[in-house]
Amino acid sequence: MDIKVLGPLTAHEHGVSVVPSAAKPRQILALLALQADHVVTVPTLMTEIWGERIPRSASTTLQTYILQLRRKITAALAGQPARDAKDVLVTQFGGYLLRVQPGTVDAQEFEQLVAGGRAAFDAADYHTASRLLSRSLALWQGPALVDVRAGSILELEVLRLEENRMAALERRIDADLRLGRHGEVVPELSVLTARHPMHERFCAQLMLALHRSGGSWRALEAYQRLRGALVTELGLEPSPSLQQLHQAVLSGDMVPDLQTAGVD
Repeated sequence: MDIKVLGPLTAHEHGVSVVPSAAKPRQILALLALQADHVVTVPTLMTEIWGERIPRSASTTLQTYILQLRRKITAALAGQPARDAKDVLVTQFGGYLLRVQPGTVDAQEFEQLVAGGRAAFDAADYHTASRLLSRSLALWQGPALVDVRAGSILELEVLRLEENRMAALERRIDADLRLGRHGEVVPELSVLTARHPMHERFCAQLMLALHRSGGSWRALEAYQRLRGALVTELGLEPSPSLQQLHQAVLSGDMVPDLQTAGVD
């Protein structure tokens, strides 16, 4: 089964979609996909679907939703007598498990590529880090599970994925800066700082890229925009490390890499 959750939910078995149209079965499939090859307990599924107001009929209704999913899988498996829907959506003690082949869930592939990119960055192999992290980010086709109604469990899963995506993006830009690609990342960082006007990391990266590519005055403008947003919205000044970066640019000093400068 080929499953994508980094954007709209899609799941195909031999090219046939097994994604149900009804909202609650879609929630179940999405949660099982995110926990592929791991048991998702019945209480977890019930909490995702009904929250704190679990009806008395929840157990029977959940079994009906599982049956609907298996019917979709059965239709997709037509002509394959060696496999059964219960071999894909497996009943386990206390819950259910979606059995998949390695590399068929985009979220798992994303996390593997990110782990490889981080390891390469820590080993100072910035070319490999940039390449792997770029591949991981290319898997995203929009916000995670953008077309699935999320309960409390899925909301946390989506938040975790989105935070990992942001961290991977920051680290990929760090790798590109280490490779001297300052001018290349300026347009991307200009967009990111506009979208995230109080994100200090993106601002620091933009300031460094601009300063090293001969645009120190633009780096100072970027700092002032961030400071204005922080003061106006939160009543806060930029962090001491970002203030130090600002002072280095203002003085025309050589600005070290962000980790060396203590900007995280």
